[in-house]
Amino acid sequence: MTEHEITSPVALTDSRGALNPAALGWTRIPLHDTSGIPGGRAWGRNKRWEYWCVMTPTHILALTVSCIDYLSLHSVWVLDRTTGEELDSTVLSPGGRSATLPGSLGDGPVRARTRTVNIDIEDSAEETTLRGTTPRVSFDVAAARPAGHESLGVVVPWRKGDGVPRFQYTVKDVARPARGSIMIDGTSIDIPEGSWAVLDHGRGRWPYRVWWNWAAGSGVVGDRTIGLQLGSKWTDGSGMTENAVVVDGRVTKIGEEFVWDYDADDWMAPWHIHGTGADLTFTPFHNKHSRTNALLVSTRTDQLFGVWTGWVAGDDGIRVDVGGIEGFAEDVLNRW
Repeated sequence: MTEHEITSPVALTDSRGALNPAALGWTRIPLHDTSGIPGGRAWGRNKRWEYWCVMTPTHILALTVSCIDYLSLHSVWVLDRTTGEELDSTVLSPGGRSATLPGSLGDGPVRARTRTVNIDIEDSAEETTLRGTTPRVSFDVAAARPAGHESLGVVVPWRKGDGVPRFQYTVKDVARPARGSIMIDGTSIDIPEGSWAVLDHGRGRWPYRVWWNWAAGSGVVGDRTIGLQLGSKWTDGSGMTENAVVVDGRVTKIGEEFVWDYDADDWMAPWHIHGTGADLTFTPFHNKHSRTNALLVSTRTDQLFGVWTGWVAGDDGIRVDVGGIEGFAEDVLNRW
């Protein structure tokens, strides 16, 4: 597919709160003004979130601050890669009072404030700081933004269905070098060089039921820093993909919809993502399986962490070896 690259600031929504046609496309740096979300006549369909995942040689940290109009969900999850122990603190609260989410990416702090989960995310030109506490975990992480580093922004439209326009703006920012520390039960664990952070920033108006795949990877292959960003199902047929490869901070867009082969009866079996422009194998070492069932909200997530091998080619046709980088691939079904 030929996808339009946006190179100047644009509003995601128009004066009526509908999707602005000029916003359709993709970016290398965040250029979309998303302050129109929430708004309009779509209360209950607005979805806003910030998700970060930090992978270190010994631990994985994931944190979420989110609001879906009638409900907020905040979480901190840590995996000890040596023992397999998982620590998960998740809070659901009515409405949006516990969440602070800026109108657009980088326009202000992100905060979650509850009795058991507290999260603070602050952006600067050089880095994003991630800080938070739960009853057993605290963390202080800096995700560096190297000079010239690019991220993939994409606007995806859906068919109207019930007559209310549905669309999503996402920024997927991979291969952000991470440093700092995680404290578990009073023991501090350093985040060393070779650790990586990944961002999923979302603003949009969603249908009630959505099924998606998302995959990412970060690491060094040879003398190049490689970031891998892939998605499927939720973008199919929209005219847009969220596929890209990032080499030394430079985004190359991928306009092809890849085939995802994996076994939902055996999540830990290798995944194969392939097409004209990719032949990738993902070998998991851990499944973060979670379910939420809270009246209107029902979610099922299988997020597999593992190692990538193979190659992917951007729209420029140049093959990029991703062999040995770490990351995740997930299958998610949401009713929200």
